[in-house]
Amino acid sequence: MIRDWHALSDDMQLVLTQQALLRAAETIAQQAELLALEMDSGNLRDRGGPDALRLLAAVVRVSGCDNVAGHA
Repeated sequence: MIRDWHALSDDMQLVLTQQALLRAAETIAQQAELLALEMDSGNLRDRGGPDALRLLAAVVRVSGCDNVAGHA
């Protein structure tokens, strides 16, 4: 575990931050997909949620990848 963030070089901080953001975006997208599947299967009440969640998942994935790739 990193004990002192500021001891890392700027480049290393950037790489770690980018990877953390990518992981967070993918986690959000996966959770949105899981919720959509639960609604599709009838385990959760559907009020148009599955399509909205899939859209959210797609936007998070595209936005997360574009933002990180654009700064690499």
